[in-house]
Amino acid sequence: MVFKQLVTGVMLGLAMMPAQAALNVFACEPEWADLTRILVPDAEIRTATTAWQDPHYIEARPSLIAAMGRADIAVCTGASLESGWLPALISRASNRGVQPGKPGLFFAAEQVELHQPHDHVDRSMGDVHPEGDPHIHLDPDRLPDIVEALADRLTELAPDRENAIRLRQRQWHVGWKLNTARWREAATSLEGMPIVVQHSTFGYLLRWLGVEAAIDLEPKPGLPPSAAHLGKVLSDPALDEVKVVLIASYQNDRPAQWLSEKAGLPVEVLPGTVTEEPKTNSLAELISHIIERLQQYNDKAAPESADHG
Repeated sequence: MVFKQLVTGVMLGLAMMPAQAALNVFACEPEWADLTRILVPDAEIRTATTAWQDPHYIEARPSLIAAMGRADIAVCTGASLESGWLPALISRASNRGVQPGKPGLFFAAEQVELHQPHDHVDRSMGDVHPEGDPHIHLDPDRLPDIVEALADRLTELAPDRENAIRLRQRQWHVGWKLNTARWREAATSLEGMPIVVQHSTFGYLLRWLGVEAAIDLEPKPGLPPSAAHLGKVLSDPALDEVKVVLIASYQNDRPAQWLSEKAGLPVEVLPGTVTEEPKTNSLAELISHIIERLQQYNDKAAPESADHG
């Protein structure tokens, strides 16, 4: 009832506001396009990557350079996730408002504490980010802080939109709290469930759920699975308890399928970020879908599926 009343109040309040020029937004990844669209639904948003692309490696194409040049704000992950392509894109776009230290460049990773920061990083460690694990978009507890910081930045850039942005932020926050409660209930059936992963794409959510990433197909972060490493994985005693091999849709599934054939394990390929497909077309939908799929492989009796929002 409270949620419905809030939604009604938001819609009435927004309907009374005058029309304003659309913001131009450059989103490095689909998750940030999703959150920005919630706060500013009429924004012109260009997203640089999709769920079928590795966000570490993107070509600075002319169309992306042009989009960056038009942007009022670029919303990205940071923590070196885009370090291989974003600096070149910013430099070539020559957009004075979208530069390091300017309000027009927003990094989500700078708004929260990251998992596993490193004081020292070298090539022997693989593709390790010194700031910490940048794949924060699937953490139910960190997202509210990021949304609040993003709302602050958007109102700084467009102060005439502040009331509308704050109304939508409050609406999102209430819905997110309801979803988080449902996900927390669903997590009771997943706690301690051992799985095989490849990279840390789902790491924040898995830790939040209490799911154990018992084995990683990558010998080191960012390095493709080698034959020698896969041999070690196959002989790992922990494999006997594993329920499923989980990989992201942008990853090569051959190592996972090889392990599946050798060990008789199912492989679940899921998008690591928001898509335009049903069940994964928002962060809330995506998290619900990942939880539901994991429940399919667990022995424990699962509670009712988490509602989407």
